[in-house]
Amino acid sequence: MSTALVILAAGKGTRMNSDIPKVLHPIAQVPMLVHAMRAGSVLEPKRTVIVTGHGAEAVAKVARAEDEDARIVVQDQQLGTAHAVAQARAALDGFTGDVVVLYGDTPFLQPDTLERMIAARADNDLVILGFEAADPARYGRLVMNGDALERIVEFKDASDEERAITFCNSGLLACDAGTLFDLIDAVGNDNASGEYYLTDVVEIARDRGLKVTAVSCDEAQTLGVNSRADQAAADAVFQARARAELLDLGVTLMAPETVYLAADTVIGRDTVIEPNVVFGPGVTVESGATIRAFSHLEGCHVSRGAVVGPYARLRPGAELAENTRIGNFVEIKNAEIAEGAKVNHLSYVGDASVGAGTNIGAGTITCNYDGVMKHRTVIGENVFVGSNTMLVAPVTVGSGAMTATGTIVTRDVEPDALAVGRAKQENKPGYALKLFEMLKSKKARRDKGA
Repeated sequence: MSTALVILAAGKGTRMNSDIPKVLHPIAQVPMLVHAMRAGSVLEPKRTVIVTGHGAEAVAKVARAEDEDARIVVQDQQLGTAHAVAQARAALDGFTGDVVVLYGDTPFLQPDTLERMIAARADNDLVILGFEAADPARYGRLVMNGDALERIVEFKDASDEERAITFCNSGLLACDAGTLFDLIDAVGNDNASGEYYLTDVVEIARDRGLKVTAVSCDEAQTLGVNSRADQAAADAVFQARARAELLDLGVTLMAPETVYLAADTVIGRDTVIEPNVVFGPGVTVESGATIRAFSHLEGCHVSRGAVVGPYARLRPGAELAENTRIGNFVEIKNAEIAEGAKVNHLSYVGDASVGAGTNIGAGTITCNYDGVMKHRTVIGENVFVGSNTMLVAPVTVGSGAMTATGTIVTRDVEPDALAVGRAKQENKPGYALKLFEMLKSKKARRDKGA
């Protein structure tokens, strides 16, 4: 049977104290909404509906960047979770499969949990996701009778016996589309908040003789984010899990608690990650590489045997081939560094190609930006670029060539040629002494006047 996702993403998130919609706040540098969408994608949904409200345009932009076919609906008034799901009715017109309702601020739901919910639908009309809470606090309790879910009891309405229950409601559910909207139509708002609560569908379903059950997952998967403190805690959960997975995969983390990972970071086994390394989105590091301390990587690919850092920055489009060396205080952006090439010290290489075996001396800069457009530098194989060389793009340095230290390269350099472009040095005997005496006299007069 086909499946559709309805992801509730309309909340403002007042406790976040932010102008940014709550679901767009990141965990591991990816918006929470995207985490939810990626979790749901395991079901290969025929339709994905995002219910927006506060910051609808911004939420829609992020949703469509992740899934261009996502359908966006707006909940103009925040009248409760059942009312939010009801807004998806038109977007699901003609759809006859199962609907899974997710929350955009619950980023840790695992694919296997969703698969178990869909499997449970084979024998039940309505499936609720629950969890065993270490501290049930004020969560709604799931009252079970064997495999059957009899009702959801809110904490304030629960008896002492019911409050002792630790199986709690996550708010997520799966149900046939037609049945779900029939149940929602019967939800009322006769409560203190005047809102339409999705949890009420359980009682309505039971009253109609429908089969209702609950599937259990670990509590961490249901962790919701409602404040900056929650966000920090959620990020810590992600980082701890991701680091543990890397260690299990054979990656050496010299100080795991200091390494920060993005949601899509990929690192091969036998790679060594030194302390205080930050991985932004879009990083792949192949097996056997070394990322030294205090480096920052994003949008880049590091091949086998490469060494990066310490204190290096790889920006989007950086492509390092095998056995390359990127040293301290070096920045690489939108550039390919071929096998065995070295950029060891204090250099910027942007919008460039560097050939195999080439050595880039300290202080080298590819001058790629003219204030309006970016231009490309091409450096061939086995080139020696002398320290403090300025390569004014667009420019090409042929294979086997050399640039003298301090050279400003404004014209192409032929293969095997030596480029020298310096201002002529002139030494004036005794002038340093005279200049210092003049400056000291000037300073003394100024200090006396003060």
